[in-house]
Amino acid sequence: MSTDTRSAETRASQRERRSAGRRQLQNPAPRGQRRGSSRNPKLHPASIIKDAVTLAELVLFPVWKRIRSFLGRHLGPVFDVVSPLGWILIPTVAGLWVLGAVFGWREAIVAALLGTILFVLAVGFILGRSSYAVELDLARTRVAVGDRAVGSVAVSNTATKPLLPASLELPVGSATAVFHLPRLKPGEVHEDLFTIPTQRRAVIVVGPVRSVRADPLSLLRRQVLWTEPTDLYVHPRTAPLVGSAAGFIRDLEGLPTKELSSADVSFHALRDYVPGDDRRHIHWKTTARTGKLMVRQFEETRRSHLAVALSTNTNEYETDIEFELAVSVASSIGLQAIREQRNLSVLTQNGPLRSETGRNLLDDMTRIEGRGMRATALDLARTTADTVPNASVVFFVVGPHVTPSQLRSAAASVPPGIRCIAVRCVADQEQGRATIGDLTVLTLNSLTDLAMILRKAAA
Repeated sequence: MSTDTRSAETRASQRERRSAGRRQLQNPAPRGQRRGSSRNPKLHPASIIKDAVTLAELVLFPVWKRIRSFLGRHLGPVFDVVSPLGWILIPTVAGLWVLGAVFGWREAIVAALLGTILFVLAVGFILGRSSYAVELDLARTRVAVGDRAVGSVAVSNTATKPLLPASLELPVGSATAVFHLPRLKPGEVHEDLFTIPTQRRAVIVVGPVRSVRADPLSLLRRQVLWTEPTDLYVHPRTAPLVGSAAGFIRDLEGLPTKELSSADVSFHALRDYVPGDDRRHIHWKTTARTGKLMVRQFEETRRSHLAVALSTNTNEYETDIEFELAVSVASSIGLQAIREQRNLSVLTQNGPLRSETGRNLLDDMTRIEGRGMRATALDLARTTADTVPNASVVFFVVGPHVTPSQLRSAAASVPPGIRCIAVRCVADQEQGRATIGDLTVLTLNSLTDLAMILRKAAA
């Protein structure tokens, strides 16, 4: 093939490639087949709205937060004065004014004018300042269920002019007590006594004492706080474990171990003196007879440590009475251990309670609230064994729905050598004593019989 022929073919192939490129520019490929398209897709309306809302939140939320803070700081006291009845009447009066102005209704105008006059008169009842010295005094801030909780509110006029009659309100838990103050001369003192019901275990917030000024229709109501709130602890009832039950913990404890010690309370044997031994333990009679120093050797006893595991799972109790009985039983046993100066640990499914003093223990017992939960008395027993592995006696205080097999498993979870006692609090069964393996099970239906049944367990 000649050179001219090859150059002609080359020019022909170049012309074909140029013409193919022009056809491709004139007829582009479908959008799904193009690569590197620079045209942006259309935005969906939902995404536009979402972006607009996000932008508005970023811009407007800080502004609204500052506006709300400003209104709450400056207009909050004004809004707090208006009672619920006043908030109903305000839009009603405004609507009557609009109806009267638009439709020319004289009746609406008269009603709106009457409502406006009532508001103006109500403002006159709440204006002015009161100068009081108020003292809230609770005779005792800790009482037991059924005991009388008595307090007093003393109000004195510290102004230089007489004060008009007014009302004082004292919130007591969810209720409110109202005291009516007479006309007080300068320096005059008025005192009121009150009694707080204590039928149930609870922490009752008493106070703060507030003076109230209001118009006869209670459209506007102005309150001024004069004292701080005070907590009243209504402790659970407890049974004194005295008489036949005194020292029941000592009767249950004191099991010796096989570990020898040079200083304890259980005498074991005599041995030769070794330099460094305490000279107070030298047995002089044996030393004089043998001619060499002999010292006492002791058998180490188990340290007295009482653990009380109180189940707060209400699914294990039939009634609230049984649950309250369980709380009282655990509190009574714990108080006796504190009186005997024993180490004490009290646990529930929600964790340990403070048991350094009887006051701390009863305060925490007062705060206990039973509820249905997945953690059972068996779970509590395992937690107690892990938390207090060196306990000498463990009390399980449970409800009647805890089965014997669960009690057997609870006792098995406790390390060997620890005395286990279960107290089942029931309301409709006779009290008694039973044994499940090494576990002593006491059935109790009345708190007054706790001392007797514990003494039987220690016998």
